[in-house]
Amino acid sequence: MKRKIQPTPNTIKEWIQTYVPHKDLFFLPETKLASFKEYVNNILVIPHEEFMSHSSYKQVQLANSYEYWNISKEVNYVLVTPSGWINHLPAEKKIDLYHIQKEVGRGLIHPISDFSVDTSFLSEDIIEVKGEEYLVLHHAMWAELSYPSKEELMKEIAQQWEEWICYDYPINTPSHFIQFANTFPSRAGSNCLSTTLFAITQQEWIIHEWVHPQTFLQSLEHEHYHVITSQDIEAGDVVTWENSDGIIQHATYCIGDHFFFNKRGQTFFNAWSIVHLDDLKEDWGRFRMKVFRKAV
Repeated sequence: MKRKIQPTPNTIKEWIQTYVPHKDLFFLPETKLASFKEYVNNILVIPHEEFMSHSSYKQVQLANSYEYWNISKEVNYVLVTPSGWINHLPAEKKIDLYHIQKEVGRGLIHPISDFSVDTSFLSEDIIEVKGEEYLVLHHAMWAELSYPSKEELMKEIAQQWEEWICYDYPINTPSHFIQFANTFPSRAGSNCLSTTLFAITQQEWIIHEWVHPQTFLQSLEHEHYHVITSQDIEAGDVVTWENSDGIIQHATYCIGDHFFFNKRGQTFFNAWSIVHLDDLKEDWGRFRMKVFRKAV
């Protein structure tokens, strides 16, 4: 039976502590840097290419919070600033910088229409773009909010990532899934590939890793999984979806009867959940499906 799940209060507390990083990042195209030249003393202005290869800024939580994958290719520089720097800009410069962040696809920017709670008291961090208002999050404003306000905003932000609808786990669900099934991570890192490898190896530590496609395929080979020609899926099978370049976009593990142990994305807002094949096809059906089965 389908049902809605909720994160525990302790999980939400962990999210609140890490979702808005202590370092504020602002992304600028070449043409916009000059207008902020007089305000960049005592901060770091890092060329974007160098930023993306810098170990300090490749942390999973920074990537997830700022949504690096959405950042425009027009970005040439990243301003790395301490908490509160943004509040010392002249009001018009602050709003200008916020508009640039919306244009380039920076994370931590949310439509006001997504919130049912009152956000009017955050007006200094709200911008209007094409008739829609957006809230721009940064560390200093987040730190000053009351805990109840953070909690309400966190719940509503989290549900923008997925609907948190799942199935009760079937009777034949392997026992090592039970503590994770239909629950949420409290920290960033776990993705669909690590979740699937945990399912087949029973190594609990792996579920918290951020696994990449080649590592995943190599691990499948080590565990004696091979692609089969049939798409009749059985319990114990691993199913992947690939794009036209052969790069895995999603992977999941079949429990049986077309139910799967699954993680829909790489953020901690994405639950480890029990889903049906129909749900997976709805999400990933535009890609090519492959079935891997363990050799007997």
